[in-house]
Amino acid sequence: MKNKKILILCLALVIVIALLFPLKKLYNQLRNQDKPAESSKELTTVKPYKHPELKESYDVVVVGGEPEGVAAAVAAARSGSKTLLIEHRDGLGGLFTYGMLNFLDLSQDKKGAPANTGIFSEWHKLVGNQTGFDIKEGKLAFLKLVQDEPNLTLSLKTQLVDVVKKQNQLTGIKIKDAQGQEKTIEAKAFIDSTQDADLAVKAGAPYFEGGEDIGLKDRKMAVTLMIHLKGVDWEEMRKAAAKGLFGGGNVRATVGWGFTGLHTAYKPTLENTRLRGLNIVKQKDGTVFINALQIFGIDGLDPKSKQKAIEIGKQETKGVVEFLQKNFPGFEKAEIVDYPNELYVRETRHIKAEYAVKMSDVWENRDQWDSIGFGAYPSDVQATSPQDYGYVMAAPVQYAIPFRSLVPQEIDGLLVASKASGYSSLAAGSARVVPTGMSAGQAAGVAASLAIKNDISFRDMSKDKKLIETLRDQLEDQGAKLYHFDIKYNYQGEWYYPAVQKLLNYGAVVGGYENTLPVDKPFSEKFFFYFLANTKRISPVVEQKYTNGIMAVKDLAAEDDTPITRNKAAQMIMTYFGEPATGDQAWEALMKKGIVNDTFTKHVKEDRELKGKEAYYLAYLMYQYIEKETK
Repeated sequence: MKNKKILILCLALVIVIALLFPLKKLYNQLRNQDKPAESSKELTTVKPYKHPELKESYDVVVVGGEPEGVAAAVAAARSGSKTLLIEHRDGLGGLFTYGMLNFLDLSQDKKGAPANTGIFSEWHKLVGNQTGFDIKEGKLAFLKLVQDEPNLTLSLKTQLVDVVKKQNQLTGIKIKDAQGQEKTIEAKAFIDSTQDADLAVKAGAPYFEGGEDIGLKDRKMAVTLMIHLKGVDWEEMRKAAAKGLFGGGNVRATVGWGFTGLHTAYKPTLENTRLRGLNIVKQKDGTVFINALQIFGIDGLDPKSKQKAIEIGKQETKGVVEFLQKNFPGFEKAEIVDYPNELYVRETRHIKAEYAVKMSDVWENRDQWDSIGFGAYPSDVQATSPQDYGYVMAAPVQYAIPFRSLVPQEIDGLLVASKASGYSSLAAGSARVVPTGMSAGQAAGVAASLAIKNDISFRDMSKDKKLIETLRDQLEDQGAKLYHFDIKYNYQGEWYYPAVQKLLNYGAVVGGYENTLPVDKPFSEKFFFYFLANTKRISPVVEQKYTNGIMAVKDLAAEDDTPITRNKAAQMIMTYFGEPATGDQAWEALMKKGIVNDTFTKHVKEDRELKGKEAYYLAYLMYQYIEKETK
């Protein structure tokens, strides 16, 4: 019970730190979008799909017809490799076209231009180059990209059954095709673009789930069942937005967003659900898709749990529509068209790669020598319960996705290009968006072809600067945006920045959309306790070893905004270690324990109230000490 209370307190403190930032993540992407998207005439040339005769071997096999997988397969084929793309559904687009997530998370680079180009831009142009897209056209656009490549074979309704390996080298996969026939397909290189890294896991690549890298394995971000309606009067909705209904919103020709007041105005009919502000997209047939319904406590790797969420979502959708009919002008005649067969699941597995993009990389707008694409979207950690509103860790200008993050540890012959690539769970809040994923997918496809031609493993390639430059050149030839950069970031060069960096990587501080922290404001005892309580994120050993200390510290921390002093901080830390002391004795004990360094004593020479930057630095020193103690 006590542990639960601590968890609830910590969660509440995170929410306070986040300051309930308003919807701002759309940035400039929604400007100048008050004209309906025009359908591309090229989509009329798409041919009906025909199941192919599969060969026994290919140069490159891509598993997963998600947008990232399409980009990977097309890029490999354009690079001259005989490529097979397999997908278990009856069409392409995955999350976009079956999860019905058609409101795009677009972002800009430091120049204000689209951060992700190449094959993503080709697809985006086919569907109208807007923030929202028509789902039927989206599916056709993915199919067109595939059909245009003579080196590319597409096999739909094809299940991944198992893998074939020689020691740690992935050499083949076992599949079941649309006719139920089991076959073994060999290849020189494989790319996993499934949502959950299914191929990599079957091959034995190491991974972690959820927030396990920061001690939060059981963290389950909200999943979403999209809402599909007809009978919505778009102009009436636009007028309601302009009048400030539910906090107001922005409604353009085919997209709308805002109405954050729905968070509290709508009372869910079922537990563990909530309606947030609307992201709404108008389709060519006049129907709309809405991303707003959050469903909590769902395991995205458990088919039964996901099916339960779909049933919950269907039931709650009825309540949402009834509420909107009565309270939202433009929705009076709204009716449910149908329900998606799939959920929008934000997080499941994260593959351990040769390099894991860290949260501090996102904050620092960090370039990488082996950059193969850009991330630029805010790191958005979604809510995990109806009492939690989520938070934004940071909003980068841009940062690099390194090739090393596509190379899984331990398994050769495989790249992972998806939201499950080599990102920390916090950095994935930014890197998981599809435009970034398609940039990674395109890089994986080109890299696979390049590795085959040079008879080199992906692992060795990830260390070969000359080959990486060739990879970058070939990506640019395919239209990808790549350049090296140096962008400043908040608190760069400050004496306390190492503390900010470490606490960011543990998710112990939150910068929001402005990337700001209260470094010069008095710091409270309750927030310092939050730092101590979250040392559990360092290692499972911490919880086993220091739970009693954490409980004892909780009793010392004031629940109001009482500022913390140097000696009170020392008292709390020493109590944490089971060596209670007070006043100057606590400080002397902390010094004797070897936790404090000269940098801190240079800036804090006597017992006084601590500012945020000083509290951060003292917490950082403690985290460093515990890391060494629990190795």
